[in-house]
Amino acid sequence: MNKLLLKKNLELRAKIIQAVRNFFVKNGFLETETPCRIPAPAPETNIDAFSSESWFLQTSPELCMKRLIASGYSRIFQICKCFRMDERGSRHLAEFTMLEWYATRKNYFDMMDQCEELIKFIAINTGGSSFIEYQGKKIDLESPWDRITVENAFKKFASVSMGDAILSNRFDEIMAWEIEPALGFEKPVFLYDYPAQAGSLARLKQENSQFVERFELYICGIELCNAFGELTDPVEQKKRFEKERQDRELAEKKVYPMPEKFLKSLKYMPETSGNAMGIDRLVMLFTDSAEIDEVVCFTPEEL
Repeated sequence: MNKLLLKKNLELRAKIIQAVRNFFVKNGFLETETPCRIPAPAPETNIDAFSSESWFLQTSPELCMKRLIASGYSRIFQICKCFRMDERGSRHLAEFTMLEWYATRKNYFDMMDQCEELIKFIAINTGGSSFIEYQGKKIDLESPWDRITVENAFKKFASVSMGDAILSNRFDEIMAWEIEPALGFEKPVFLYDYPAQAGSLARLKQENSQFVERFELYICGIELCNAFGELTDPVEQKKRFEKERQDRELAEKKVYPMPEKFLKSLKYMPETSGNAMGIDRLVMLFTDSAEIDEVVCFTPEEL
């Protein structure tokens, strides 16, 4: 890659990260720093953790940050390194940078609003504009941003219904190949209300338990974040984790220990919304970079 272009991208990356910190401090959030090496990650079927002796490198700071929320912190954020096995592609790295934040007494629609405000704040404070130009597309960041339920996205973009995709075990495939590439080319799009099977740490919707309080944000077909109205019932959470551990065993994957201390803390956790955003992908958008390699100091292949 052109060294001058990389330098320019890294300079803007630094400004974006500083803008992120300024936004959260301005809104009363405490910056936290939880351990990267943990005894038990969340046992999710499709996310694989690197072993570190008998422990693991975090795939997300989620469990530790929720324990902080349960112990009395109300607004926290963190910018940290996360690690996931077999993640490499134009938008994926096995070691990547995550922004994660949590706010009590807020629902997932409030979190959508805050996510929108964050990205607009970054745009104004790094480039002075209310739009992004990415790969020949001009994305309008002015409010309101578009919102569409997963069920309606299947009706609009997919070759099969959401129900049929779930029954045929093709939900993730249809999402990745038919729905996600169609989202967010004029304005950013929040895709929300995922089926209950696709939100192991999210709260069920009170008015319809077939869905969970989850959303993802898409700009130019790029998934930027994954957010929940957080599940706070330890009994239900353990039940879901046990199902995920069974699925990992059936898939002949490593079965992680149950994160018991996290589960014990959940009964003290108030209503909370949380969001995990990929910093590298965010920088890709603001630097008009087609490859994640263009926005990091070193790729794995260069080490």
